[in-house]
Amino acid sequence: MEAGDCIFLAHHGGGQDVQDIVHQTRATFESLKKTLASVGATLNDVVQLNYYIKNTADFRKGADVFYEYFNNGAPARTTVVTDFIGPTCLCQMDGIAYKPQM
Repeated sequence: MEAGDCIFLAHHGGGQDVQDIVHQTRATFESLKKTLASVGATLNDVVQLNYYIKNTADFRKGADVFYEYFNNGAPARTTVVTDFIGPTCLCQMDGIAYKPQM
């Protein structure tokens, strides 16, 4: 959803066919990229992300995936440990991107 120069990204996930936090985190980033591309934005426009994970033990492995997608440092972020309705879901993300209208 766009509101002025902000793009609000909600409930992104993916890769739930494989029970691996790295796989699911990468799939989630790919989902975010597709949504952003649909409104002319990229991950470089993301200013804030919330990273929701199911298992505390997965934190480091999942967080390390951020380095694959953000070459100049990740945006402001928070990691929250929570449970999900889908039994195979290990992570989800939501966030905000900023893309000035020209």
